[in-house]
Amino acid sequence: MFHARALADWVSATGFDDIPDDVVTATKYRVLDVIGLSLAGLGTDFGRSVLAAAQAMSPPGPARVWGDGARLAVTTAAFANGSLSQAMEFDDTHNESIVHMSGPSVAAALALAEVVPANGRDVIAAVTIGNEISCRVGCITPGQFHKRGFHPTGLFAPFGTTYLAGRMLGLDAPQLANAAGIVGSFAAGLLECWVDGTQSKYLHPGWAAQSGIAAAYLGRAGTTGPGAVIEGRFGLIESHVQDKDARRDYARVADGLGSRWETRKASFKPYPAAHVIHPYIDAILSLRERHGLAPDAVQEIVVPVASYILPIVCEPVAEKRRPNTDSHGRVSMQYSLAEALFHGRLGKDAYSRESLKNPRILNLADRVRVEADPSFPGPERFKGAVKIVMKDSAVYEAVEEHNRGSAENPMKPEDIVAKFDENAADILDKDRRQRLVDAVLNLETAKGLETVLELAVAP
Repeated sequence: MFHARALADWVSATGFDDIPDDVVTATKYRVLDVIGLSLAGLGTDFGRSVLAAAQAMSPPGPARVWGDGARLAVTTAAFANGSLSQAMEFDDTHNESIVHMSGPSVAAALALAEVVPANGRDVIAAVTIGNEISCRVGCITPGQFHKRGFHPTGLFAPFGTTYLAGRMLGLDAPQLANAAGIVGSFAAGLLECWVDGTQSKYLHPGWAAQSGIAAAYLGRAGTTGPGAVIEGRFGLIESHVQDKDARRDYARVADGLGSRWETRKASFKPYPAAHVIHPYIDAILSLRERHGLAPDAVQEIVVPVASYILPIVCEPVAEKRRPNTDSHGRVSMQYSLAEALFHGRLGKDAYSRESLKNPRILNLADRVRVEADPSFPGPERFKGAVKIVMKDSAVYEAVEEHNRGSAENPMKPEDIVAKFDENAADILDKDRRQRLVDAVLNLETAKGLETVLELAVAP
């Protein structure tokens, strides 16, 4: 059986009661996190451009853009909300596949909840299933897409959102498999924007949400798609990873469905930067706090990394030390560590124009030396270490075995809520934020999504 059909059979047979309690709880926090991220993204230059384009593309429709309240077509609203969720590189990540799965899933599910009957349990199940499938497709050959300049979110998340949307739209298993075949031809995501610091990568979660919904409607209407879209000769993997020696483990797609949940291995983000940088940020901030380090007294910062990280966030060195834009800085190890050490934090306000041009921060970035370390793990675990050499020859070292926000080093629930509160504060008042938190964290009791959707819009 083709993998697209195996996934379709699982989706058709899986309900809310089949999802473990801890996965349900995590999904609710992911929904809250994504809404907060999209609200924060609305206040960025990128967010304003996305909203303007979405309103120009779509006539008035049934689905809301969170925060603003503009009502657009279902696919366009999903596109806008999904894109906004990644505007600050602050959204959750499945460690092994490095796919940002929740932004596309939540955007698609809540847009569809505006037009089809759906209660809270339906939405939780749909988001959970969409996230699980996005992660599993990304586990076939982890690391191979980034190294070739492809963004995993743009390639893998469309599959998750297709099954999610198909479930909410009532597709049967053959229709779901057709929809997956269709969306495989939509899956896309080039990372050339990492070279010059432009913003196109942030559109990929939105494009994935939009593509999944469109494919599901097409599958329901009878349009066909290739059954071997994942593993076929011209399918997703073989067309993009043409190195015959690259590892391919197609069994990762369907083995253990319903008993082994890949989403348990997905990390929340405490910092608005590329996820592989996070344990290094924690390491350098802990050294600063413990030893009262003065940034101007630093001689050198030595950073050992796994080799797969080098082309993602460390090279070319000159480019990473002088990012052109905030989006450029968020994928720079050298600059991110420099700003974190200089300010003693890396929060929602990070990567400002003032910081990107600050000569003292840039001087620190020049002092970051990255070294490949073969002992560091692969993408299944984000490990970080920093050695700071001071001008007085003092040396301080710290190691973070697991990134904060991962299953091994989880963020506390109150930390996730605090992150939401900070991200949503410019759009929603305190009372509305608290009511929205309460509504999302009790989502399984909701008879519909109207309360959540109303609270996610500024009054």
